[in-house]
Amino acid sequence: MIERDYHEAMLYEKLEGGTVQCHLCAHECVIKPGQSGICRVRKNIDGKLVSLNYDAVVAVNIDPIEKKPLFHFLPGSISLSVAAAGCNFQCPFCQNWEISQSPRDGRIIGGQSVPPKQLIAIARARKCKSISYTYTEPTIFFELCYETARLAHESGIKNCFVSNGYMTPMAVRTIAPYLDAINVDLKAFRDETYRNVMKARLEPVLTCLKELLAAGVWVEVTTLVVPRMNDSKEELTDIANFIANELGTDVPWHVSRFHGDYKMTDAPSTPMEKLYEAMEIGKKAGLKYIYCGNVPPNDYEITFCPNCQTRLIRRMGFAVIENILTDGKCPNCSTEIAGIWQ
Repeated sequence: MIERDYHEAMLYEKLEGGTVQCHLCAHECVIKPGQSGICRVRKNIDGKLVSLNYDAVVAVNIDPIEKKPLFHFLPGSISLSVAAAGCNFQCPFCQNWEISQSPRDGRIIGGQSVPPKQLIAIARARKCKSISYTYTEPTIFFELCYETARLAHESGIKNCFVSNGYMTPMAVRTIAPYLDAINVDLKAFRDETYRNVMKARLEPVLTCLKELLAAGVWVEVTTLVVPRMNDSKEELTDIANFIANELGTDVPWHVSRFHGDYKMTDAPSTPMEKLYEAMEIGKKAGLKYIYCGNVPPNDYEITFCPNCQTRLIRRMGFAVIENILTDGKCPNCSTEIAGIWQ
C-alpha cells in the first residue's frame, strides 16, 4: 500500500512479480518493489513507479535566458528557472552537485510543493517569456516538467530544458509538443569516458540529439572542456564534426571553461588556449555559431552573421547589450539567422 499520495511516474511498464521498467531515460532501469532507479528519485512502491521529487522543488529563480546558455532563443528575455533534486548521471565535476547528487548521497530530497499552476502564475507575474527546467536534470522530474510545460503553452509561455541528453526517444516524443528549446551537454565523444566518469553511455546522447531535432525542438550544444578528459584535438574535432554533419551547421556550439568543483576541486581550469583551439576546430568543421562560456566578458559571446560577419547580437556576461536582428535576419545582407527570435 502506498503510504502517501505519491505522484505516479510516466513512461514505465509493469513486469511480472511487481517489477517495473522505467523508459524515461536511457538507463531504462528495471526496478523491483521497494527499490529505486539509478536516479534515486523514481521508486517502485507496491508495483507502481512513483516520482519522489514531483512536489520537491528546490529552486525557483528568474534568470536571463543567456545563462542556460541559449543564445539563439528569445535573446534578452528572462526565464523562470525550476529544479527538483536528483540526476541520472554521476559527474564528479558537477557545479550543482548539492542538489543534483543529494538523493544519491543519501541526503533528503528536500524542497517544497510548487504545483504547475503556481509556476505558471509566477512566470506570468514576472513577465517571463519562458520556463527553464534546469540546474539538475529535467528528465528525472519529467512529470512536473511535462504538466507545467503543457500549461505554459496554453498561456503563451515557452519551455526550455538544460539537459544531459539522456532521454529515450519515447521521452523526447512525449515532451516535444511542449518543448521549444534545449541546451544539451555533450560531455565527451568517447564511450569509455561516459561509462567511467558519467556512469552512462555516449550513443543514447547522440540519438537523443537527433531525435530532438527531428521533433522540431531548437537545439544548442554545450561542451565543458575538461583537461585530460575530453580536451584532445582529436576528440574536440569529433564533437565538432558530429554537430556539423549529424545535427547541422546552424546548431550553436558553446565551448565552456572548466573550473574545479564537487569531487574535482583540485583539477586545473581549462587553459584559454585550449578553448581558442576548440573554437577554431568548430569553424573548420563548418559550424556557423560558436561561443565561449565560463570566462570573463569577451568578444566570443557575440553573434555574427555567418555570411557578411556583421555583429548582430553583443552580450556582456548574461546581458544583451545590442541586438540589430530584423525579423531574424541580418540587416546588412538579409541572411536568415537560425533560431527562435520572437
